[in-house]
Amino acid sequence: MTNPERDEDLALYVISVAAELSGLHPQTLRQYDRLGLVSPSRAQGRGRRYSLRDIATLRNVSRMVNDGINLAGIKRIIELESAMSNMAIEIAKLRIEVDALLEANPGKALVARRRTDVIVYNSRKSL
Repeated sequence: MTNPERDEDLALYVISVAAELSGLHPQTLRQYDRLGLVSPSRAQGRGRRYSLRDIATLRNVSRMVNDGINLAGIKRIIELESAMSNMAIEIAKLRIEVDALLEANPGKALVARRRTDVIVYNSRKSL
């Protein structure tokens, strides 16, 4: 049985096929690679090999370009989305660890803190 997550990371597609699947020109794919928007694997002869995940990213980049976002903005969005995914995974791991610790030490449960009001400072004087 194959792992579906692993399948979408397999670098199978040469640049011409990836261009056709993503609806972009091969030169656009090369530019996105140079800019670091998509980083395909490399074959023995240094040719680019794209995975299904890479092609999905290319389609996403294309959609954002069509929405009027510049390439620098798209790169930042991709970086932030990746950071958020990594943090979500870390939070899930920490929740599992905390749950296990609470289950192992029932007498030492965390005490719920009282929520405090947030005061926002307004630098403008009232009229």
